[in-house]
Parts: sequence; structure tokens; C-alpha cells
Amino acid sequence: MLRKIPWWITDPAVALAVAIVTIGDAVHRDGLLWLTLPATIAGSLALLLRRQYPLAVLALETALAAALASVGRFWLIVAVVVAIWTVASKLERRVSLWASGVSMAVLAVPSFFQSEWRHVFPQTAFFAAAWLWGDARRTSELERELGAVQAAADERNRIARELHDVITHNVSVMVVQAAAANDVFDARPERAREALRAIEDTGRQALGELRRLLDVEGGGDGTLPQPGLARVDELVANVRAAGLPVALEIEGRRPQLPDGIDLSAYRILQEALTNTLKHARATRARVCVRYGLDAVELEVTDDGVGGSVAGGGRGIVGMRERVALFGGRLDAGSRPDGGFTVRARMPLGTS
Repeated sequence: MLRKIPWWITDPAVALAVAIVTIGDAVHRDGLLWLTLPATIAGSLALLLRRQYPLAVLALETALAAALASVGRFWLIVAVVVAIWTVASKLERRVSLWASGVSMAVLAVPSFFQSEWRHVFPQTAFFAAAWLWGDARRTSELERELGAVQAAADERNRIARELHDVITHNVSVMVVQAAAANDVFDARPERAREALRAIEDTGRQALGELRRLLDVEGGGDGTLPQPGLARVDELVANVRAAGLPVALEIEGRRPQLPDGIDLSAYRILQEALTNTLKHARATRARVCVRYGLDAVELEVTDDGVGGSVAGGGRGIVGMRERVALFGGRLDAGSRPDGGFTVRARMPLGTS
């Protein structure tokens, strides 16, 4: 709640509260008004600068409080408490501990010389509590900042995965279709035109997905729909149009999937098929989607040359990250009889 109140309200309010306590006591004391009144006014006004100059304000408050304590006036201790809290909440722990310790030691000296030990323990307790409170606030702020930085990094990684999946798949399909059109351009012009129309459709789809992604990340309303397993037929059809026969099997009834799982499942199938299209030199592939009561399972197999999952590309790594995000598991590797298989399982109980 206090964080929502702007500093230009809280700082004058704190200074005013300290002034009411300290100046009020000074005015009602006889004999040393010439010393106590200026010191308490200066100590109250100095608190207005505590955010900009925390160490300087703590030093000034400590000096003024020590001067008053030397004549038996302990009113400015409350200003020192505020200054210690500020130092602990603004500066790194080593510096704030050192500064607060010096302040405590300095203010213990007048009590020692006047044998006023009854003031030492309460004021030390107040100083320690103020430091602990300020340090806890600083720690909380640092954790919030680190959380914001981590959230930004996670978001950048998510966007990178989305861009990788969208661009890699669609451009790979377009390249294969363009090569096919070039091969039959003279002998079978109608087949070449079909490939060119498929390139156009794939390009429009890619632009639509990129526009949706950039619109959402740029603060738009993201009205273009996110792809999901409801579009798996369309995904397979695009790969078939690129020249790779793909068999599609769907087992079970598709439930209402969480948006994150639905999108990730689609992207995993998309990436697996893209890898098959680009690298496997396969003559056919098979996609199986199984909807269970507690999980959705994906499987993509091909009869290509296989390969290693230890390469430097983002494909397999990105698929693993997507599955791990939902507490699932992904297995990818070459088959003993040739080809490559990608299997993923994502529990439906995790959102």
C-alpha cells in the first residue's frame, strides 16, 4: 500500500511527523531552546533530502542527535531511525551496515559519559529494527527487479522460439515448393502453377502468423488466432503440398486444451515436420496425435536418414523447452530400422 503513495507525499509527511515530535518537545523545554530548537528544525528539514543523499543525511542526523544527547535531550533519535531505514533500503548491505554501526556507536558515547545506559538499549533496538526493515525492503525491491528481468528474458526466449518456428517451417516449405516448381516448369506447367499457388498460400500464412505475433508483442489486441491442434490437418496439408507424403492419425477426442499446451503441441509438430522436410531426405512421414484423459501425446516418424539430436540448432532444444514448460517429456532420435522419431507427452493437469 505504501508503495502506491508517491514520494513527494510520503517524504514531507515523514519530515512533518518528526518535526511535530521533536520541535514540540524542544519548545516545551526551558533553558536550552537556543540549541535544541535549531537542531530539531535542521534535523526535520534534512529528512526531505534523505532519498537523494542517504549517507549525508544519516551523518547530519547522527551529529545533531549526538549534540542534543550530550545535554540530555534524546528527541532526534527518531530522525536517526528514519535515516537508518533509508540507508538500509537504498544502499548495498555492506555500506548500510557500516554506516548504521557507526551511527549507533556515536550515539552511545553521550549516554556513556552521562551514565544514561537506560537510553542505549532502547535506541539500539530501534536502530536495529529500522535497519532490518529497510534491508528487507531493499531485498524485496531487488527480487522484484530480478523477477522483471527474468520475465523479460523468458519473454524474449518465447518470442525467439515463436519466430524460429514460424519462419523456419514456412520458409522451408516455400523453398521445397519452389524447387519442385522449377523441376517441372517446362514439362508440367500446371503442376508448377500448383506449386506456385502453394508458395503464395504458405507466404500469406506466414505473414499472418508473424503479424499476429508482432501485434501481440507490440501491445495490440492479438485478434488473429493462435495456431493449435485444431489446425493440424492444415499443417499436414502444407507439408504434403511441399512434396512429402504425410499420414495423419488422431486417436481419441480432442478436449478443450489450455492455450499454452495447444500452441506448444502445434509448434512441436510443426518443428518436427520442418526438420523432416529439410534434413531427413525422407519419402514419407507419419504424424500421430493421441488425446488421453490426462495427457496429449505427439509422435512424428519418417523413413529418412535419421540424425543426431546433439546439433547446434534450436529445433530440438526448442521442442524440449516447450515440453518441459508443462512438465512433460520429449524423446527424439534415430530408429534402429532407419528414419527418425520425435515423441512428446504433455500432461493436461499443468497449465
